[in-house]
Amino acid sequence: MNSSNDDNGNAGAAGHARRFIQSGSRWEELAGYSRAVVDGDWIMVSGTIGQDFATGEFPPTADAQCELALDTIAAALAEAQSNLGDVVRVRVYVPDRADVVAVSHVLRRRFDANRPANTTVCCALAVEGAKVELEVTARRRRDAPCNA
Repeated sequence: MNSSNDDNGNAGAAGHARRFIQSGSRWEELAGYSRAVVDGDWIMVSGTIGQDFATGEFPPTADAQCELALDTIAAALAEAQSNLGDVVRVRVYVPDRADVVAVSHVLRRRFDANRPANTTVCCALAVEGAKVELEVTARRRRDAPCNA
C-alpha cells in the first residue's frame, strides 16, 4: 500500500482526520479514487478485483481472484490499523452465477468467525478478465488486537 493523506492532502493526525489509502492499482489513478478511505473508526474499501497490480495478470479462476482481492483488501485494512475481522459488510459482484459458490467458500474461510453482512450481485464488471469484485466496509474495534 502507498501513501495515506487526510482530506486536505496532509498526513492524518492521530487517526482522527480522513485518510486516503492507495494500493498502486492503475484503476485508482485512472478513475481518481482511493483503495480505502478511513474516517475515524470507519474504513470504506473500494471495489477490489483479484488482479496482480504489478503485472496486470489475473489468476485463472474466480476463487483464486477472490483470494487475491482479499489480500489487497487486507493490506489496505492493515494500513488503516484494522483487519478482516473488523469487516461489517461485504458486497460481492460476480459476472458468472456459476462462480458464486466458489467465491462464497473463500469468503467463509477468510472471514472465519467474523460473519459480515453480505450482498452478492451477478452482473458484468468494468474490467475485462475480472471474475469477482469485492467492496467492504469495516469498523475498527477498540477491544481487538490488529492482525491481518
